[in-house]
Amino acid sequence: MLVLAVTLHNLPEGMAVGVAYASYLAGGGISAMAALALSLGIAIQNFPEGAIISLPLRAEGMSKPKAFLSGVLSGAVEPVGAAVTILAAAIVTPALPYFLSFAAGAMLYVVVEELIPEASAGEHSNSGAVCFAVGFSLMMVLDVTLG
Repeated sequence: MLVLAVTLHNLPEGMAVGVAYASYLAGGGISAMAALALSLGIAIQNFPEGAIISLPLRAEGMSKPKAFLSGVLSGAVEPVGAAVTILAAAIVTPALPYFLSFAAGAMLYVVVEELIPEASAGEHSNSGAVCFAVGFSLMMVLDVTLG
């Protein structure tokens, strides 16, 4: 369920990057730095997304290479979504809010149903809150510095 949710979540993320770059290329009011900031933000958060795929699979007995490949493949749909969106920007752009809403809903479901209860269990439950704060702060720095 987690692999499917993250993979479905990654497709609209790639589409968002594609829309940003298509808008920049068409002179639609988005700067190159804004498109880059979006790309960097999504790229940075893809590392923990890959880990949330790979680590549980490894814990369940999957080999290291297969678990790693599963994490990588869950994110491989992003460049595909970006490329398709750039090529078909006029068609995809109006539907992007619906795609992003679907992706957000899928991830919120997984977070609320699976990740928060698991992160809150055990003796090191504060580390999840600290990592969230660090990640949020990093994204705010990127937003301010890259505009």
